[in-house]
Amino acid sequence: MLLHDTAIIYGRYLRQSLRSRFALLFGVLMPLLYLVFFGPLLTGLPLGGRGSSWQVLVPGLLLQLGLFGALFAGFMIILEKGQGVMERMRVTPVSRLALLLGRVLREATVFVFQAVLLVLAAVAMGLRAPLAGVLIGFAFVALLTVSLASLSYALAMKVRTPQEFGPLVNAVSMPSMLLSGLMLPMTLGPAWLDVLSHFMPFRYLVDAMRDAYVGSYTTDHMLYGVLVAVALTVVAVTVGTRVFRTSGA
Repeated sequence: MLLHDTAIIYGRYLRQSLRSRFALLFGVLMPLLYLVFFGPLLTGLPLGGRGSSWQVLVPGLLLQLGLFGALFAGFMIILEKGQGVMERMRVTPVSRLALLLGRVLREATVFVFQAVLLVLAAVAMGLRAPLAGVLIGFAFVALLTVSLASLSYALAMKVRTPQEFGPLVNAVSMPSMLLSGLMLPMTLGPAWLDVLSHFMPFRYLVDAMRDAYVGSYTTDHMLYGVLVAVALTVVAVTVGTRVFRTSGA
């Protein structure tokens, strides 16, 4: 029944996304602007890593896409609570875990699709990366989206208005982007900043993706990245499910 219920919720929200094609394309606009206007500035610069500047920048942009998009996913829950949608779902026998999984899997599908568009644009601009590395990158984007969307939905269940939700998400998203080395490797900065960045879990994901984009699949970065991504997903889905249950969602 869990799979059946999840498929129903997933299908409902995926159809909503497909009806808003403009939103699907608009979501990739900000990383695309970074790619077009920021990427050429890095060409030929020593970025302290293997591979080209595109193999450094593109993995960070993919994770940025998932980071900002998934963290703000909870706005939908706030709107649904105001419209009574959550109340109507509460009286159905659908699994509370399915109510969460169906939503976050839709988010993962949307952001992986946008990630594909971003990679295609990067290839046109000069990115060269092994197919296996690109696919591993999509897997990281999916895991990051599932974990952050779960936490975003959990937070949205606890707040009452978008005015409360927005500042809380911004307080998390900006330090996460700056301390994870999404734009440039943190090794380029001072030692204290590099050390501080190791307390940010997203740092391990971007390091792993950059290794994958140069064809290195058995490094310590890859191991730590996989472990952190899986652990973050398990914890986030557990927290999200508990909040959905206790909030009567």
